[in-house]
Amino acid sequence: MNRKEEIISSLQRKAYCKQQVFSYTEEYFEQLKQILSNLCKEYRAELDDKDVQKKVEIGFKSKSKFEAQFKFSGDTLVFHMHSNIFRFDDQHILWKNSYLKEDELRSYCGVINIYNFLSDSLKYNRENDAGYLIGRLFINKDKHFFLEGKKQLSFAHNQFDKEVLNEEKLRDVIEACIMYSLDFDLYSPNFERVQMVSVNQIIALGNNPKLRTEKRMGFEFNFSDEEPRA
Repeated sequence: MNRKEEIISSLQRKAYCKQQVFSYTEEYFEQLKQILSNLCKEYRAELDDKDVQKKVEIGFKSKSKFEAQFKFSGDTLVFHMHSNIFRFDDQHILWKNSYLKEDELRSYCGVINIYNFLSDSLKYNRENDAGYLIGRLFINKDKHFFLEGKKQLSFAHNQFDKEVLNEEKLRDVIEACIMYSLDFDLYSPNFERVQMVSVNQIIALGNNPKLRTEKRMGFEFNFSDEEPRA
């Protein structure tokens, strides 16, 4: 096979496969947005206590073609669909399964990243705040999927060779991420780490909340800079 034939062959197999995977991922991401919108309405309706309804805000935003946000009180999940297609590296545990060995093209996946942020970080545009990647949803040309995530999320959907993504499973992924975020609390840092603050820092804090806040670290000033950070 000459070089031209190799290029045409690669375009017909690999490039076409990637475009197909992107199309599927795009379809599922739109479906994910619709599920989030429906969940928003369902959860609001289930909050039958009027006082709770006022204080526990639940909201959904489709920020762009590639991003959606779901807010539930103090937490917000950010769903981001990557515009590129990725292949599992040769050392990935999934290569031990015959499913990928039988067809290498099955290893090319679209990716939806799932992040957990404090709602106030986004509301007040606190650029120094940190969020956490809690899950990654991989989708291939067979519409099989694999959820890679923190703690219990890694056990929810990890049979890549068997599981085909559909609306029910997509909703299950979303609600598993919501539950994980609700259990992942904001902790107050050690008192000694935050007891000193400069005049410049407190002025900056009053003008614009720049004290970095994240669930794992709580909040912290950095004493070597004028702006606080963790």
